[in-house]
Amino acid sequence: MSNTIKILGIAIGTITLSVVIFAAYIQMSPLPTFENKAIEISISPDSLKLAEGEKLVKTLCSMCHMSADGKLGGKHMTDASQFGTIYSTNISNHPEHGKLAQYSDGELAYLIRTGIKKDGNYAPPWMVKLPRLSDYDMESLISFLRSGHPLMNSSNTPNQNSEFNFLSKMLIKLGVFAPLTYDEGPIQSPLTSDKVAYGKYLALSKYDCYACHSEDFAKCDFQDPENSVGFLGGGNPIPDLTGKPILSSNLTMDKETGLGKWTEEEFIQAVKIGLRKNNISNRYPMLPFTLLEDEEVSAIWAYLQTVPVIHNPNDFTPDDS
Repeated sequence: MSNTIKILGIAIGTITLSVVIFAAYIQMSPLPTFENKAIEISISPDSLKLAEGEKLVKTLCSMCHMSADGKLGGKHMTDASQFGTIYSTNISNHPEHGKLAQYSDGELAYLIRTGIKKDGNYAPPWMVKLPRLSDYDMESLISFLRSGHPLMNSSNTPNQNSEFNFLSKMLIKLGVFAPLTYDEGPIQSPLTSDKVAYGKYLALSKYDCYACHSEDFAKCDFQDPENSVGFLGGGNPIPDLTGKPILSSNLTMDKETGLGKWTEEEFIQAVKIGLRKNNISNRYPMLPFTLLEDEEVSAIWAYLQTVPVIHNPNDFTPDDS
């Protein structure tokens, strides 16, 4: 009996020591760094690219980077509190505080597609990464970020360093959140006439719908989105502005818990105006995508018809009243 207790004590002690060593490694060791392999990119801005870039920035970037002065000076991201004390970066054209001024176009394109910053640090999950964004849309995005548009005017907001908590450090060091692969070949978006393919590009590669609307950020396959756990079935716990987690909606065509009883017109209204069926408002962080064309939302709707159906009730299903 005494030998059994002794062996059990040794086992418990060994496990405890291993846990302590692991925790110390996660907490104390530096985060991994990577190489930003700046690509060769030649950008020739024109009015069409600037308009498309403006839509991308206002849709994907401004919500997280909009500072109190109405410019893209960065802010304290209270809705990312599950990762620590998080601040978004000043991406305005301020000569001192604006981080993008330090990047070449090639370095910036590599950051946007992989998440690897110029200094080798990895931009964690609260920065949208677009590894499959088309070359044209990438040029449009960078053209607008470099433009003299009022939104890009210099913001005096100083950058503040984020303080990652244990969870963030663990997910990064274990490779759950890791840099994405840069596709060396040309990337083109499908023709708008191929409605389903175009809608897939918009939902998965351009506007990143799947990341919030699959089961969990940590279970998303950012390189191959359709392999994500619970793909587009909702249930991802995302904090609102108070830090309270809400569950994202099921975008599959399940008739009870998804969009199976919706019409295309109702879907367009929810995406562009922010009103669901029964005039229920969308919840933060799902803000109205007012700049999207009806044709774009219609294409996303066409693609959603092809996604495998998932039955996933949560605290706020699409037909709630």
